[in-house]
Amino acid sequence: MTDQTQPGALVQSLKQAGPVISVGITAANLLHLEKDLSALKQAEVQLWHVDVMDGHFAGPITVGPRFVSSLPDGAIKDVHLMVDDPRGTVDQFIDAGADIITAHLESTPHIHQVFEAMRDAGVVRGVALNPGAPLAAVEPLLDEIDLILVLGVNPAGGKEFIPSTWQRIRQAQAMIARADHDILLAVDGGITMDNAGRVAAAGADIVVAGSAIFKTGNVESSARTMQERVRSAART
Repeated sequence: MTDQTQPGALVQSLKQAGPVISVGITAANLLHLEKDLSALKQAEVQLWHVDVMDGHFAGPITVGPRFVSSLPDGAIKDVHLMVDDPRGTVDQFIDAGADIITAHLESTPHIHQVFEAMRDAGVVRGVALNPGAPLAAVEPLLDEIDLILVLGVNPAGGKEFIPSTWQRIRQAQAMIARADHDILLAVDGGITMDNAGRVAAAGADIVVAGSAIFKTGNVESSARTMQERVRSAART
């Protein structure tokens, strides 16, 4: 966990620094993970995004709390839980040192309990929705969250950015504007070198990318290029 133990401080810091990329490290070759993480540090990537899938809510099975706890210090650990009923596991990821934990609204009928656990631990509380879920369902949760994650693809179900995501980004922005505290907007899924800048320009504070970074074979260069495209697009 970073030294910014208060979620409000971390949210504000990311708002001021943003837009930034969060690199999905489970897209890396795990046999070379130490080398790739070193490359991300050299590229000054602040966030490491960890996709946790249980094979039920989303598949295939990926990693768990032990993986998160084994990650070296020096980056913000951004954990995305794509699991059935995360009430039983969220404490394990908190104990593993996650700084940001995002849970799916559709994953449990008691999402409030998940956010309560995060709040008590001082973790940034994120809510994610699959592309087919109505964003309006987030409105009653605005007082309890610090981040909205808009998915551009169905979890583990596609690689092409769904065009309706652009409208969902605008809807999420409008919702965040109505909140009485800072809320981060993240976009994940289908992010490429070609559309990352447009996603940032559309209003994302965090642009999540995995395979686009690792498939090139030069992790540091790819991360630097995407981060620059994201920042440049936001400045225009």
